Amino acid sequence: RVGVGMATEVPKKLSLQSIRDALIRQEDTIIFALIERAQYRCNDVCYTPGAPQFAAVAGPSESFLESMLLETERTHARVRRYTAPDEHAFFPERLPAPALPLIEFPALLHPSTVNLNAQILKVYLSKVVPAICAAGDDEQHGSSVVADVSVLQAISKRVHYGLFVAESKFRSQPEEYARLIEAGDEAGIMALLTNMAVEEKVIRRVRRKAQTFGQDVQDGDAPAAPPEVSSLKLDPEHIVKLYHDFIIPLTKEAEVAYLMQ
Repeated sequence: RVGVGMATEVPKKLSLQSIRDALIRQEDTIIFALIERAQYRCNDVCYTPGAPQFAAVAGPSESFLESMLLETERTHARVRRYTAPDEHAFFPERLPAPALPLIEFPALLHPSTVNLNAQILKVYLSKVVPAICAAGDDEQHGSSVVADVSVLQAISKRVHYGLFVAESKFRSQPEEYARLIEAGDEAGIMALLTNMAVEEKVIRRVRRKAQTFGQDVQDGDAPAAPPEVSSLKLDPEHIVKLYHDFIIPLTKEAEVAYLMQ
């Protein structure tokens, strides 16, 4: 971990305002991706390793989703997606080297091995899909997993953006964080990182966005009445619960793990 003696001047990309602007934009991406996935049924067969329907594209120990996610990441890796400090692959050990010349990114972050994608995938399959999708199988398997990949990549980027949050907060209070890191006090680090007022603001904003994005826009100039939940493409409370129970806690877990390295 960087020492207390390093310069504490915060580059623009590491300013909390810049980070919050990025996280706000990522909310839009996540909400739209969830709404897109919610139009299909759960289609559990897409997550079953070795399902015979997908033998032509997935290995005997892979699910259709895992195969599609891996192939997507292989393509993206060749155009150097995962060389960016805010991108983390689900299958980093199975990706090819970039085919394009590498970009020299500013050294904003301490070298990091934090990758919570295994937890993100587990939560997504066990909690998120059953909550946002109707039960059953509509045979829209390809469309479902393409939407799954979009959701997973968006959530992963949001969670791992916590590394930038942690670095920015460390630079703003280096002595306090260094003392807790040296003591191995993960609970103390979590308490220092946590800003309940900001978290509550995020939840309110996500709820309002989910209510807005889930509506069908009608013709006419009259302002729309507040929508009934039954008329929305996806119940906003499912998205709020995802943020409250998983995205925000996992982001803070990534922050603590990063600082403890």
